[in-house]
Amino acid sequence: MSSSRWVAYDTLRAVHESDAYANLLLPREIARAGLSGADAALATELAYGTLRREGTYDAIIAEAAKREVDRIDPAVLDALRLGVHQLVSMRIPSHAAVNETVRQVRAAAGPGPSKFANAVLRRVSERSGEQWYARLDETARSDDERLALRHAHPVWVIRAFRRALAAEGRADELTALLEADNVAPGVTMAALPGLAEIPDGRTPTVYSPIGFRLGGGDPAPVVEQAGGRIRVQDEGSQLAALALTRAAPPRPGERWLDLCAGPGGKTAVLAAEALARGAMLEANEVSPARAGLVRDSVAGVPLPVPVSEEDGRTRAGRGRYDRILVDAPCTGLGALRRRPEARWRKTAADVPDLAALQGDLLRAAVDALAPGGVVAYVTCSPHLAETAAIVADVRRSAGDSLEELDARSVVASVSRGPIDLAAPADGSGRAQLWPHRHGTDAMSISLLRRR
Repeated sequence: MSSSRWVAYDTLRAVHESDAYANLLLPREIARAGLSGADAALATELAYGTLRREGTYDAIIAEAAKREVDRIDPAVLDALRLGVHQLVSMRIPSHAAVNETVRQVRAAAGPGPSKFANAVLRRVSERSGEQWYARLDETARSDDERLALRHAHPVWVIRAFRRALAAEGRADELTALLEADNVAPGVTMAALPGLAEIPDGRTPTVYSPIGFRLGGGDPAPVVEQAGGRIRVQDEGSQLAALALTRAAPPRPGERWLDLCAGPGGKTAVLAAEALARGAMLEANEVSPARAGLVRDSVAGVPLPVPVSEEDGRTRAGRGRYDRILVDAPCTGLGALRRRPEARWRKTAADVPDLAALQGDLLRAAVDALAPGGVVAYVTCSPHLAETAAIVADVRRSAGDSLEELDARSVVASVSRGPIDLAAPADGSGRAQLWPHRHGTDAMSISLLRRR
């Protein structure tokens, strides 16, 4: 049995049994198994590809097994998911995919379940991938369910994406967005401004002036060699941090706050910018573990950055700040490319509680602004209930004391080249980035200033 298959299988089991995060666990499992090259690539494709399309594969398994997947032993089900991914979406010969998966089920669950797995997988192998998608199209009860099965997104996410795109007059881009979510992103790096330069021979990012593409390989040596002044960071996150620091010319001695700082990528960019502009930066992260990551992230910046571990709703009121970043906890629907299991973990029922927290955090930040101070409200989600609705509600409650800046113009001024940022129908200044349009996570960026 291939070690790559066991690494992928163990990752799936940990994701489903212990709520592990595949993007954090899988690299450790690959290193522990001593995989490299093609073997590491196979483990990665098996784990990420299977988790990303889990909902679709469960529908195929249910059809082939003639029973719902919740009636299948979870240990067997995860192996079946891996087998279906190989049969439907990879170029692995059918006999190899079936035989290797059956052997895996026999080792994990015993001879009885292996016979069941063999029967299910042989039924799956009778159809090609496109034939299975055609079959799922036939069984779908609505157009949204058809999209959900074909593109492996929950129906509620598809509807949220459609509404967000429609708010820009771009509803016809929905399929392109869903397809982009199912393509693993390349590794993007950030060279902290004023502290590091983009290495020779690297391809700069299209929009962020501090970003570049790794172009393959392990980023860890690059980060270590630069002393933490070059970091792995999505281009959208880079633009979000720079939108705050460059929304208006800074004055020496400004006080800045990163209110929800974990894991610290944007904090590092803010710290470098604060150092260059004579500002002071504080950070806050309620989770002690994530607060530790924030401290690590700014270790390469020669600027004292105190990190508190408090509830952001009360922490913000301890001072008056000229710039505050509220990178609010959210559904994470904008980062589905890099967090393959995330789409199956959240439900529409999670949104109201998150929206309430987001509103409380933004209001606390607004209250902590000095006159003329700017807050950037950022989410890694395009869901309108987490973005436009939050900003509109806070603006209503603040009245004339708060004005919205044109975040699209700010991002465009920061961008290395022209950037297509559609104007929302609500007339706001919010900037929305998209995987299919910009090649970034779907970051929402709003800028508010106290008059």
